[in-house]
Amino acid sequence: MSDLILDEGYMMLALEQAALAESLGEVPVGAVVVSNGVVIGRGHNRMILDDDPTAHAELVALRQAAKQQKNYRVVPATLYVTLEPCAMCAGAMVHARIQTLVFGAAEPRAGAVCSQQRFFESGYLNHRVATRGGVLAAQSAARLKAFFKAKRRS
Repeated sequence: MSDLILDEGYMMLALEQAALAESLGEVPVGAVVVSNGVVIGRGHNRMILDDDPTAHAELVALRQAAKQQKNYRVVPATLYVTLEPCAMCAGAMVHARIQTLVFGAAEPRAGAVCSQQRFFESGYLNHRVATRGGVLAAQSAARLKAFFKAKRRS
């Protein structure tokens, strides 16, 4: 099976997490962590729900994966997320030793992978995270746009 087909399948699971976030009034971003073909972490934005500014989808999924692995280093693993990560989440991926990041839509305001900075290319990092962007980007972006349009109307 090709990487693109696998990526799209796992991104669909991340989109399900985004829908869950939206149903809870959170910005619809979802993430899953996959190791050896098994989903070991799932997360969606929960900052409002948890009163926690660090409860981004990526961190929620990483925390679950680390607990499942009984190790803060989540190896080997790929993290799928519907939106390009911020610097905080990118830093957490380095600390967790994530092998690959696959993301959906670009985040022009705060994206730390390719939009505002190229965090993973920083020379001081002791771990490199491979990246693939744009997987189901249209679906991810459409969900976010609809969410914010509805928020502006209310």
